[in-house]
Amino acid sequence: MAGATIAVAADHAGFDLKEILKGDLQAAGYAVLDLGTNSTVSVDYPDYGAAMGEAIAAGKAERGVLVCGSGIGISIAANRNPKVRAVLAHDTTSARLSREHNDANVVAFGQRLIGVEVAREALKVFLNTPFEGGRHAGRVAKLSGVTKS
Repeated sequence: MAGATIAVAADHAGFDLKEILKGDLQAAGYAVLDLGTNSTVSVDYPDYGAAMGEAIAAGKAERGVLVCGSGIGISIAANRNPKVRAVLAHDTTSARLSREHNDANVVAFGQRLIGVEVAREALKVFLNTPFEGGRHAGRVAKLSGVTKS
């Protein structure tokens, strides 16, 4: 997946971790679409979750990375877009399962809840784990509003 475009976005509480992960992505050969924010000045996380949803839905990025203080609010905002399957990951296991079982296309982290090294490892796992398909495909289709008969 190296070379793919990965969108990143954060609010003020996630800015520092976003910048670290953005650097890791660039060093690994990904093209990065930075949707902001660009400082620790207070902003509203729903705006950045919505921007991620728009970027994914428009095909501007294959996957996305979101960061706010807890990762909760920004992932809820992104999931308002039906093309997004954002998951809040706390470790490599949740990152791996979100890809294998849910075909998640956006991962969210809480800067106040996760260590930098854990987030870095979880992001690597998220980007390198394929969707298993099979019995999970029908369930993922239901998430997108498509029912399987």
